[in-house]
Amino acid sequence: MGVNLENISMNFNDFQALKDINININKGEFFSILGPSGCGKSTLLKIISGFLEPSKGVVYISNENMTQVSANKRPTSLVFQNLALFPQMSVKENISFGLNVKKLSKTVIDKKVKELLSMISLEEYENSNIEDLSGGQKQRVAIARALAVEPKVLLLDEPLSALDLKLRQHMRSELRALQKLTGVTFVYITHDQGEALSMSDKVAVMSKGKVEQISTPKDLYNNPKTAFVASFVGENNEFSGRIIKIEHKNVLVKTLYGNIKVKNINNLEIGTNVKVFIRPERFSLIEMGSKSNKLRDNSMTFDLNNTSFEGSMLNIYLKRSIEDDIKKEIVIHKKNNEDLDSKIDKKLKIFFDDHDAILLKA
Repeated sequence: MGVNLENISMNFNDFQALKDINININKGEFFSILGPSGCGKSTLLKIISGFLEPSKGVVYISNENMTQVSANKRPTSLVFQNLALFPQMSVKENISFGLNVKKLSKTVIDKKVKELLSMISLEEYENSNIEDLSGGQKQRVAIARALAVEPKVLLLDEPLSALDLKLRQHMRSELRALQKLTGVTFVYITHDQGEALSMSDKVAVMSKGKVEQISTPKDLYNNPKTAFVASFVGENNEFSGRIIKIEHKNVLVKTLYGNIKVKNINNLEIGTNVKVFIRPERFSLIEMGSKSNKLRDNSMTFDLNNTSFEGSMLNIYLKRSIEDDIKKEIVIHKKNNEDLDSKIDKKLKIFFDDHDAILLKA
């Protein structure tokens, strides 16, 4: 076992920041904790690292109770959001800092530093000043310094948030490659779903101090278990309604935009208030006036609001007014081709298949 959190709660005076958190992280796993600002994910990281002691619950690392073990005696290393590198030191001095604290021999330290510099592809920067490095290079030095002391668990607190988009995307693949190379358990804190989905073996989604769901990135995206996960992980179009009929494995949901037929995967009953989520890429377009424009399940007509071009994708933004104070906006993602723009009318009829919708209790 890598990290096992049992019934972790954390109170700050009258405020409960964490509520009965139970998470099992396997040895050698890249595990992300994903959630919006203020959900408690950084507090949880501080509890794993030993900088905070939980109000209730137990922290196990490699099956050993670490709840009351101080941070400097835990088999963990922490990469901070601001990296916390020593600007007055060289790259080599930064990486070897923890090894010097352990009072290892110069021969052992030099060998270890060279191995780490090779691993992060910065061999020629050994004697460079930290301030002379790019953002991505500093990031790699911070990770190498954390790995130098051979932790069982590497904790990363939003380490890519200060980088620009292109560098962030590049560092995702580098981090994942480093984790696979070392086999160290990574626990990664982020509010960026793209980071969590692209790098992780497992993801825990948090909201308001609670874990909403733990699963693989693919399962989180395709099978969210709560309305929060459905709305937070990836883009979704949400329709509120009530179940009015059950038809075998499907239900009919009454909404302001017409009746929707979807799979009843959670065995909900007639009269239940529900939310139906449809991913932007799951909608199909029907050309107005075409032979295929016939009455069919899950079809709706919307007004075109706007389009945005993103290279390979075209985002189509639609709107529809039911009453003066009720307006519905949705987005559709379609693979771009030369003819698509010219086929988009002022009014669009759209539809989705019943198995492409996610039905959850409101």
